[in-house]
Amino acid sequence: MTKPAPPTDVRLATRLHEAARVMDNHFLDKQEVVRLMLITVVAGEHMLLIGPPGTAKSAMVRLFSQLIDSRYFEYLLTRFTEPNELFGPVDIRAFREGVYTRRTESMLPEAEVVFLDEIFRSNSAILNSLLTILNERTFNNGGKVMKVPLLSMFGASNEVPNDDNLSAIFDRFLLRVVSDNLDSYHFHNLVARGVANEARKLHTAEPALITAAELRDVHQHFDQHLQFSEDFLSKYKGLIFQIRSEGVSVSDRRVVKLLKLFAASAIVDGRAAPNDSDFFLLKHIWNNLDQTEILEEIVNPVVDRYYRDHPAERRFASGQAGLDEMLAELAMIRELLTGGDALSDIQLFSQLKNLNEIKAALASVDSETARRMVAEVDSLLESVFSSSKFG
Repeated sequence: MTKPAPPTDVRLATRLHEAARVMDNHFLDKQEVVRLMLITVVAGEHMLLIGPPGTAKSAMVRLFSQLIDSRYFEYLLTRFTEPNELFGPVDIRAFREGVYTRRTESMLPEAEVVFLDEIFRSNSAILNSLLTILNERTFNNGGKVMKVPLLSMFGASNEVPNDDNLSAIFDRFLLRVVSDNLDSYHFHNLVARGVANEARKLHTAEPALITAAELRDVHQHFDQHLQFSEDFLSKYKGLIFQIRSEGVSVSDRRVVKLLKLFAASAIVDGRAAPNDSDFFLLKHIWNNLDQTEILEEIVNPVVDRYYRDHPAERRFASGQAGLDEMLAELAMIRELLTGGDALSDIQLFSQLKNLNEIKAALASVDSETARRMVAEVDSLLESVFSSSKFG
């Protein structure tokens, strides 16, 4: 029998879910990314967002920081960024007295949530200090070691680093998450949501729902959550060795660290212990983008099996709102393909791509409506391919 979570954990989970709801109201089809952000901060770990410009990486972290009552620091790094821009200027008065120290007020060493955009563009002096902050939660300030109150650092980059000099900082981000452009069937909702977000920014800011003190209390007592069943650990061992056998490197240090993320995922749900659904986290431990598909092929069957046995607990399903989006897009594509107007090759292939994206998304939805829509997509595809254009 599953042990119930303590009441304090349930209350925290309720507010974490409210934070997720607020994020989901702002950002379309980012539910899994939002959950990963919550898990990251609950575990006191760090997360990297990889993706092209304009895919909401910065906006998501900024809104997330509003929902946590904490000291926040953000900076866009370039190869010309100097240490004083992150860690504070040299204290001139102290320097005149022969003491080299930085004024860290309102700078990164005193922040609790940090976002560094284009983090891999930083120079070696900055990287060395960041490594100490990420690893030890300390900062060497003029020979004095100061404790850093950092809860989590979020980094962002347009691409995965391939420079060996950056491997150490890359390794400190336990989760690596792809933030990509939305599929075509989201277009109309994307525009509507984007306009609403722009209007909202002019008038209101979201109130904080979680405090840094609450999260710090969870971190200080995290050992209470690091309890795993033999069955869970056995499955975890099997997954890790299968992942390694496919050429995805996972160090022993990361294997142990990942246990914190599984525990944090349970905390986010208000559960007393992790279960097989939490293995979805292993999809986000890749070292390069080519490994994402490998990890999905290994992890998805385990997670899907759990949800088949526990359908009420399924996360990240498209839901009725997602089905409505796809249904509306499908109607427009049908009108274009069957309306009698001549389509150019580019227009035609674009709509075929849209249909395949919709079909792939529907495949993850277990409902009679989704199955009917897949049949309709197949019918449209068959109709197009049987036309004279493909004859």
